[in-house]
Amino acid sequence: MKQKFERFDMSADPVRTKWYLRPITILLSLPDVIKHKNIIHKDGTEGLKAPFVLLCNHNAFMDFKVATKAIYPMRANYVVAIDGFIGREKLLRDVGCICKRKFTNDTMLVRQLIKTIKHGDVAIIYPEARYSLCGTTAVLPESLGKLCKLLKVPVAVLICHGHHINSPFWNLHDRGVKPTEAEYRLLFTKEQLASASVDEINRKIVEAFQYDDFAWQKENGMKITYKGRAEGLHKVLYQCASCKTEHKMQSSGTFLSCGSCGKKWEMTELGELRGMDGKTEFSHIPDWYEWERENVRKEVEAENYNSGELPVRVDTLPNAKKFIHLGEGTLIHDMNGFTVRGTDVDGDPFEMIKSVPSLYSCHIEYEYLGKFGDCVDLNTLEDTWYIYPDPDKCDFSVTKMALATEELYRYKTGNRNVMLMEDYQ
Repeated sequence: MKQKFERFDMSADPVRTKWYLRPITILLSLPDVIKHKNIIHKDGTEGLKAPFVLLCNHNAFMDFKVATKAIYPMRANYVVAIDGFIGREKLLRDVGCICKRKFTNDTMLVRQLIKTIKHGDVAIIYPEARYSLCGTTAVLPESLGKLCKLLKVPVAVLICHGHHINSPFWNLHDRGVKPTEAEYRLLFTKEQLASASVDEINRKIVEAFQYDDFAWQKENGMKITYKGRAEGLHKVLYQCASCKTEHKMQSSGTFLSCGSCGKKWEMTELGELRGMDGKTEFSHIPDWYEWERENVRKEVEAENYNSGELPVRVDTLPNAKKFIHLGEGTLIHDMNGFTVRGTDVDGDPFEMIKSVPSLYSCHIEYEYLGKFGDCVDLNTLEDTWYIYPDPDKCDFSVTKMALATEELYRYKTGNRNVMLMEDYQ
């Protein structure tokens, strides 16, 4: 692209929250926290004072509001993805946000977190690095243990429950779930951290991050009466559990259906699925999702995973001002990773290749910003590409690509640098 664009300054020091903004952050958070009657259960954090590290799970924007409530009036720096800064960079910096491009090895972020701790503030990190697709734990980077060891301060976790079922990633409509809950727990004191090995730290973090929002919903009898509660669910459950066909799933109102075999399921008020023909393959939504993962894993292990060549639109986000249309091209996701090639608006070629070992997971969006549909975003340290396959010209699932990215990484690297609960059982 001939036009040169200013790049986001990733090296800027983290800003301590301006004194006049601290009460504003809690005032902006409280309406939703009160609306959903959020309850925070403290365990060892009653007298916890900054500096410390706070690791949070990530299901919805509500997570940030609960974190603000949990630590107030302490100052904090929050690690936030670059698209969160669009059109409001100064404000987000002033309230303490640190910019990160997702799934990149960013040594600058480590330096910024060290400065946060030196300032005597709270370093708030969302290590799953994306909203959960179905309200369960995502993969965690193994570097977490090393980072905590390096920062040499207490480590706490904030695990929220109810945020996914209230406003799922695949349909953000607020369902009015209340009360929501959060576990605010101290994992390590400074002294315990110093004596623990990196593996012990990682094990404890992984154990603390086990959650399942749909199980929590059922256990607490949380009924959701919203008439569109299943709409968008086909984005996650892209493969029919009955006929096994991919990319033909549909959803409307409270129903999920397959456009290939005609099978239909109802999503109940308790978040379970019920087959309308009397047979229910998976009543628990995360079980269906993990079944899809197993099928992707089989493709990977047979070394025949391939998305095919998909026609795509590519937008870029070099800074926090606005998205820029890069051009049109193709995306292939296969046993070698992601390959994006095309021609930009000036007629020049562009290319991004992300090998399997370079990505332990990837970020996806459903109907991103309501403009061009589902997308995969791929990052370098200087840029983020938003890649939109054309639904009128190809069959695809960005959910499958996300699952395949994780399974390819595990297959090719022997699960190096990522953590799942099964690795500690």
